[in-house]
Amino acid sequence: MKIFFDGAAQTVTGSKHLLEINGRKLLLDCGLFQGKRAEYYERNQNFDFDPATVDAVILSHAHIDHSGNLPNLVKNGFTGPIYATPPTVTLGNIMLQDSAHIQQGDILYLNKKRARRGEPLAVPLYTIADALEAIDHYYPVKYDEAFSPIPGVTVQFKNAGHILGSAAIRIDIIENGSKKSIWFSGDIGRKDLPLIPEPVLPSDVDYLLMECTYGDQSHDSVDQAYQKFKEVVTKTIKRGGKVIIPAFAVGRTQEIVYFLNQMISEDGIGRLPVYVDSPLAVEASRIFKQYPEYFDEETFDFIRKEKHPALDFRDLKYVSSVEESKSLNDLQGPMVIISASGMAEAGRILHHLKNNIEEKRNTVLIVGWQAPNTLGRRIADKDPQVRIFGEEYRLRAEVETITGLSAHAGQDFLLKYARAVKERVKKIYLVHGEPDAAGVFQEKLKAERIGPAEYPTFKQEVEI
Repeated sequence: MKIFFDGAAQTVTGSKHLLEINGRKLLLDCGLFQGKRAEYYERNQNFDFDPATVDAVILSHAHIDHSGNLPNLVKNGFTGPIYATPPTVTLGNIMLQDSAHIQQGDILYLNKKRARRGEPLAVPLYTIADALEAIDHYYPVKYDEAFSPIPGVTVQFKNAGHILGSAAIRIDIIENGSKKSIWFSGDIGRKDLPLIPEPVLPSDVDYLLMECTYGDQSHDSVDQAYQKFKEVVTKTIKRGGKVIIPAFAVGRTQEIVYFLNQMISEDGIGRLPVYVDSPLAVEASRIFKQYPEYFDEETFDFIRKEKHPALDFRDLKYVSSVEESKSLNDLQGPMVIISASGMAEAGRILHHLKNNIEEKRNTVLIVGWQAPNTLGRRIADKDPQVRIFGEEYRLRAEVETITGLSAHAGQDFLLKYARAVKERVKKIYLVHGEPDAAGVFQEKLKAERIGPAEYPTFKQEVEI
């Protein structure tokens, strides 16, 4: 058996791990690599294997850095099933179409510049038609339901506690008369996050492919993060400002809405207009409500006690149309605006930042990891000037960062995750992490005699 690390190797994004078993091929995730434009297109357009030879895809969850290159895979010859949990299938329907819309819009903007310079026109990675073709390959499978994507292999999804429907992937293999097992963590969630249950820990496996995004730091507890969030909102309200939150449309937005609901319903901060300004987030929130069986007990208790859905309350407005979005710029007084994208690289959040970043009464709240070379990272680093739509703006708004709202496990829970297989695991492969984070985490694992742990390079192949 071989594992080919073709994505999220020594970086966080672009999850793509190819398994070769019994002469067949399984692909774990097929995400978009996110980075500088030239590298983005080079990595995402070209596969280091023939997609037509892949028998099946096993998808951990719907986030675009894990699923976003599926249309390109299908366009290049993949014809097999894409196995995922039911919520991931439903979310994937809207997210792949949204991603294709962004691909086409970005190329349209780029080609205007190229045409003026007399340069050849570029083509998008994929189109909405390609996305719809990929969606036809989705095949839903519930948590803990065993299935066999290829001969000799049995797979189960386990709750990963990251976003709705997110899964770790357990793979049991019979090859050449011998048995072995692999556990791919996907993105590992947090204990005590709102809405969804905490992650299931791995057990009784020989090999662990494990994310390490925050391998170098532990988060504040969710309660501490909530209290800091409330403090940020309260002080911004007092000075008459707006809280602008760049947030991923799926997962993070719904958690933030839940917390704001709790603040208004239970903690007496008073009436506060809250706007979710992202068509994708609006649709995703609607989908969340379709799967109450995937919520945790705390959320059920909150819904029962308050007698309204966790993601819908009196002063919450889901904004869909462009006209409604533009009208938010004319509103005065305290409010919260949550908008995509989470790293402020595209989408309506750019307009809200442009219109509010130079007002010192306002707060820009960073609630997740920001990749290098993104606008979100520059704001988080408090650069005195930032460029938005090609124009320079002074960063006069207050900037606050709350890592405790991250949907990724911190170092403490990652260690707990690895300890769960300490007695049996033969090797741990660390993926989905930058070198500094992975290096610190490797040392932690070594100190606890868990492993050995390897940090594969991009395009590395190992045989187990």
